[in-house]
Amino acid sequence: MGKKVVILGGGVIGMFSAYYLSKAGHSVTVLDKQSIGKSSTGNAGMIVPSHVIPLAAPGMIAKGVRWMFNSKSPFYVKPRWSSELFSWGWNFYRSANQNHVDSSTSALRDISLLSKKLYQDLSSESNDFEYDEKGLLMLFQSEKVGHEEREAAQIASDLGLEVEIFDRSGLETLNYGPRTNASGAVLYKSDAHLQPNKLMAFLKSELDWMEVKFIEISNCRNIEMSQGKIVQVVTDTGTYQADEFVIAAGAWSKELAKLADESLKLLPGKGYSFTIPKMENAPSIPTILCEGKVAVTSFQDQIRFGGTMEITHVKDQKINTNRVRGIVDTINNFYPEMQIEIPKTKEIWMGYRPCSPTGLPCISRSTKYSNLVYATGHGMMGLSLGPATGFLVERILSEQDHALIPSFRLK
Repeated sequence: MGKKVVILGGGVIGMFSAYYLSKAGHSVTVLDKQSIGKSSTGNAGMIVPSHVIPLAAPGMIAKGVRWMFNSKSPFYVKPRWSSELFSWGWNFYRSANQNHVDSSTSALRDISLLSKKLYQDLSSESNDFEYDEKGLLMLFQSEKVGHEEREAAQIASDLGLEVEIFDRSGLETLNYGPRTNASGAVLYKSDAHLQPNKLMAFLKSELDWMEVKFIEISNCRNIEMSQGKIVQVVTDTGTYQADEFVIAAGAWSKELAKLADESLKLLPGKGYSFTIPKMENAPSIPTILCEGKVAVTSFQDQIRFGGTMEITHVKDQKINTNRVRGIVDTINNFYPEMQIEIPKTKEIWMGYRPCSPTGLPCISRSTKYSNLVYATGHGMMGLSLGPATGFLVERILSEQDHALIPSFRLK
């Protein structure tokens, strides 16, 4: 018998949770503080089974300290006096070790490959969202970064992913497009991409047809609990009761958990993107420009550039032009013939990535409430892991086991 489910969060994780729950026969309402899907439209659109190493890994602490003194750096922790920041940083430090990486890679591979399979299934029915499997090219300039990328490629290869390594001359055989100022690259043939704006429009259309109810521009004011269960959520548009509740609100999940008197170890990572008309000789393969951690994705008629990870708080909504300038500088460094200009402020998309200190998402029942599930903490991989997360949320709410569920339990 189907349950009545309320999902707090209408981004890609909330939408895919609604999709698989509705397919399983549950009655679903999605609530969001902004327009449905808005939080997920500006990312690079990459589906990345190659990303098997969590953010919390050896060497990241040292890199983070170096990058803190560079306003254009790809990773930055905004200094402030905050017990939450200190706690998150301490847990990140404890997780950034080889044992954590070794215990995480297989789970990240498996959930990514599940997500890719679900995207393939969706695109075989309708490919309105431009799903394509061209792989992911990791372009690098320095030997130091090249060494790091080759080591990461070996880990992926050992996990069964198809990888190819290119030197400078080998890059010329790729029919890539623009001339690059790169010394080599790693090509992950397992990866794919899609157009995020079109994906969200596709999901909204599918969910409308499935009679999922959407409540937009609805701020959650309170979560009421009784006898180990969530009873109802109170918003500025009404009060909503259900059998089950899902918190899938990205960077705002932590604030919602607080309303339920529960703590999530999450901080928002602010990032930027901008999109320009597709030019001749555009990159034919989705790309990461490694030294600046800049993502480059060519869609049918556009190119999107995105990057930076600034650990901050959700009230920090200012666009830091220095960080956008860092993205542009990286692009022009790698593609000397492109000459991309810094976009106007109104042309810059800014969004928050929900970052856990382990670098792993949380897809789990609450440890405190028997009818509350969390689906958050995906960092930069929300779109990539969206379908698999929604599928696992449905398994949890339908009380069906799955081999991946223990890997992403709330700790």
